Amino acid sequence: MKKILVGSLLCLSTVSVLAQEVELTPLEKTQAETERISSLVDNLNKLKISGYIQSDLQFGQKDASLKVGSAKASTEDNYTRIGLRRGRLKFTYSDLFEGAPNTAVAQFEMTEKAVEVKELYLSVTEPWTKWVSLQAGVANRPFGYEIPYSSSSLETPERSTACNILFPNEVDLGGMLTIQAPKDHALNPFKLETGLFAGNGMKQDIHNRKDWISHLSYKKSYDNLQYGLGASLYLGGTYQGTANVYEMSGKQFVKVNNAKVGDYSDRTYYGLDGQLLLSTGAGMTTLRAEMMAGKQPGALGDSKSPNASSLPTTDTYRRNFMGYNIYLIQDLGQTKHSLVVRYDSYDPNTKLSGDEVGIGGTGKGDIAKHNIGIGYLYRMNNNFRLMAYYDMAFNEKSKNLTGYNSDLKDNIFTLRLQYKF
Repeated sequence: MKKILVGSLLCLSTVSVLAQEVELTPLEKTQAETERISSLVDNLNKLKISGYIQSDLQFGQKDASLKVGSAKASTEDNYTRIGLRRGRLKFTYSDLFEGAPNTAVAQFEMTEKAVEVKELYLSVTEPWTKWVSLQAGVANRPFGYEIPYSSSSLETPERSTACNILFPNEVDLGGMLTIQAPKDHALNPFKLETGLFAGNGMKQDIHNRKDWISHLSYKKSYDNLQYGLGASLYLGGTYQGTANVYEMSGKQFVKVNNAKVGDYSDRTYYGLDGQLLLSTGAGMTTLRAEMMAGKQPGALGDSKSPNASSLPTTDTYRRNFMGYNIYLIQDLGQTKHSLVVRYDSYDPNTKLSGDEVGIGGTGKGDIAKHNIGIGYLYRMNNNFRLMAYYDMAFNEKSKNLTGYNSDLKDNIFTLRLQYKF
């Protein structure tokens, strides 16, 4: 009994001592809470929330296709629409592993029409040399300069005609390696982006074939001058939904022998791009130019790249194309005002011109398009920007193609207010 009593007292004494040991003083409690808050703030600092809203008022001629609002009603001639062209909300979480950055990005598009994922990818940089990064998910395709250029910085309402047709929605599902030396290295101005992509735009991957896209660029900066050069390559294919596959022979389409459903037509693009920024007393002058050419399979009525949730069931028409764009942006001195001029062109079938379109099995998918745009930008502050832009559209004319024996009335005026945060 005496042993039991002594044991009990020892246990109680031990518990009392332990309780006293874990009991924190007011100062220790304050320090612990400070550390917890500091850790929470550190994690929050790794998360960046950004985005922008573009609200448009658009006026279009009778043949125009506006980017906001509903399509033109049969009772309308010239028509106006108002709406949200883009509403983006972007979450970026960045962390370091052995001094190398790792990033996860989720960006959403929200307008009155729909809510959808715009970008969703992760990027990991190897920690040993910090030369190589791996990116996987839904992100911009590494072709040229205009495709990955942010829509919030774009000096025109839309990208050029060739980019919209060849790269609908700009993004694609895939994986990409970026190779670039650290900033203090002599080779840092060079950057190589290369990867495999589904080739189906925003939609899910629906076939076994993958497309390879690469962009090699060089950028150099001086006190009042910056210039860049780039070259791009796209090697891919488009699924043939029927055995009816046509290609050009002379000035007409002829059927390809032994074409099969499930085979792929060659989809190959070559691109060159250049940028020049010069700061003078007249303000910042920006000159950008880009050219792309190659082979593009499409349908009879258009040459648009795949961007659907199901395999195509239409006949395939193989064409050689060429497109280019030229931008001139001139800031007005040291003011908040800028003037913009852009010329862009897209010829979906370089083997035809004028009245040759509409015969030999050719159609409206072979009509070339050209645009001249003139715009004005007013940067109210770091967040607000006002844009007024008039786009004059011209199409190739042919007396042998109904509806295209004269220039379509499809000019568009856009008045845009953008808020970026």
